[in-house]
Amino acid sequence: MDASGVARQILSGLEKKGCRGRIVSIQHVTDLKKEIDLSHSQGVLDDLLYRERLSGFQFNFSEASPDAKSIIITSTPQPQQKVSFQSEGRTYDCIVPPTYAYHTDRLVEKVIMNGLEPMKCHVYKARLPDKLLAVRSGLAKYGKNNIAYIEGLGTFHRLKVFLSDFPAVEDTWSELEMLERCGKCSACIRECPTSAILSDRFLIRAERCLTFHNERQAEFPGWIDPAWHNCLIGCMVCQLVCPANRGVRSQYGKGESFTEEETALVTKGVSADQLPRLTADKLQRLGLLEDVGLVTRNLNVLIRQRSS
Repeated sequence: MDASGVARQILSGLEKKGCRGRIVSIQHVTDLKKEIDLSHSQGVLDDLLYRERLSGFQFNFSEASPDAKSIIITSTPQPQQKVSFQSEGRTYDCIVPPTYAYHTDRLVEKVIMNGLEPMKCHVYKARLPDKLLAVRSGLAKYGKNNIAYIEGLGTFHRLKVFLSDFPAVEDTWSELEMLERCGKCSACIRECPTSAILSDRFLIRAERCLTFHNERQAEFPGWIDPAWHNCLIGCMVCQLVCPANRGVRSQYGKGESFTEEETALVTKGVSADQLPRLTADKLQRLGLLEDVGLVTRNLNVLIRQRSS
């Protein structure tokens, strides 16, 4: 089988699993870095966001995967999760947005590895700006809220990036593109509680985004109203009001339920390695075990908010 056939096999293999993918040249790593650095130097990207989130991307792949020739970007359908916590005789229902559960990463990696086998090529994990890459590769389009939308999936999916020594046969690199319906819609701008979304550019004011702050190991800034919190981690406001998510926004995964005893352990800040196995497994399935400290802080805020 030639390279074109292998590429088709990989992409069709992903589609059979309900996933999507694109394969582009490794040369575009440079394009991604230039784009992010330019936005930072122009002041479009907040310095705190750049230092904490964007400066850690691995644009230099020469040591980890020196033979890399392509970037493979994948998208896996992922619904939001309903999570319930029992505390002092009350039930507190929370939402975990799409993208946090990472068990699907292994699924797409296995599909890619199987597809590459005829050419004896390899796949390597990568840390690159996945949303920007998804849009540049033609896999997705940006919404005004700076989230990557995929036809049929909306924003209810998880992106994952890999490098490979397999050559990019058909490079689909393209200009940034916004959803056509965004041109006449401003629902996300109106509803965003922190006024993070702008009408004149793809990049939101991420330093104002609730998701940015409740994914950080720091106290919430004083300007954040506790009533704005709506998820156990992240935020779903702009995604739930978006017309492009109409077909998927009512979908939920299996979710998890935490007993009174488990809730007490989480709210008291018991570390991941000290949690009972069953409790840790629940957080693991949600993709939040490594972030249990954030869960503790955010859950306490939600409980205080809803009990007052």
